[in-house]
Amino acid sequence: MDSHQGKKEKMKMEPKDTKLICVKLYISESRNSSALDMIEQASKIDPEAAIVNKFQDRNYNRVRYTLVSYVVHDAVAGITFSPMRRTLLAMVEAAYAAINLEMHSGAHPRLGVVDHICFHPLAQATLEDAARVAKLVASDIGIGLQVPVFLYEAAHPNGKALDAVRRELGYYRPNFRGNQWAGWALPEILPEKPDEGPVHVTRARGITVIGASPWVDTYNVPVQSTDIPAIRQIARMVSGRGGGLPTVQALALVHGDDRIEIACMLLEPNQVGADQVQSQVEQIAAQEGLEVEKGYFTDFSQDMITERYMKLVYGE
Repeated sequence: MDSHQGKKEKMKMEPKDTKLICVKLYISESRNSSALDMIEQASKIDPEAAIVNKFQDRNYNRVRYTLVSYVVHDAVAGITFSPMRRTLLAMVEAAYAAINLEMHSGAHPRLGVVDHICFHPLAQATLEDAARVAKLVASDIGIGLQVPVFLYEAAHPNGKALDAVRRELGYYRPNFRGNQWAGWALPEILPEKPDEGPVHVTRARGITVIGASPWVDTYNVPVQSTDIPAIRQIARMVSGRGGGLPTVQALALVHGDDRIEIACMLLEPNQVGADQVQSQVEQIAAQEGLEVEKGYFTDFSQDMITERYMKLVYGE
């Protein structure tokens, strides 16, 4: 064992410790089961970094893995260690080996094969802990794998918001059939220098966005309609940006042949929650004579995620 590895071993936490980070890894694929199998096999590289939930959607052609592991920071030595770093790198490498963005299409916007990686502190961990690991992973992908990486919120030097990064990169503009995303749609030489990695984009991989933030809930509300302009207007009226609910971001996405979902990010779910979003969508849609279904969360709560991790890894 080399001295660097020895430091890592000494920094590992006991099962009772609760300084944990949660990572949500979004990959642009959900229809190719062999590709997902490769990614999930790669995740088993360290038993103390575990997938606690998986959410995939064939219409969006997108999968999200929710992972948890511990994090330790030695301020004296200036070392941050988490098994999450090695696990994510293994999963990302598997994704790039199995998926070609040029062959991908779906109803959800995306900028790359590994589209988005968001870090959240759990239990006793701090946002700074999450941001440290996020920046290490960004370096692994940007420099190590030569994929452009853009940072946001606590991982960004100026705290740049996720939606601001995405807007600058054209994330919200469909490039296929008016409501779909297909292939690589940006120049191969990026107009803006990424935070990590090259300005040149490999079309098969695209780019990735990585950040650290307080907890965010994702909540989708299906509307029985095929009128995408009308549902986009409802999404704007629900979102804080459109003068609706503060700290809510909303996007209208086609979901099958007969419905459109209003996909929402609740940036401060303790202040503005899913019930308020559901009510607002129903009220606006009723004025247009549209039927709204009950929405759904796409992931577990923070407490449940922590509980599942402790049972899965430590049997507690």
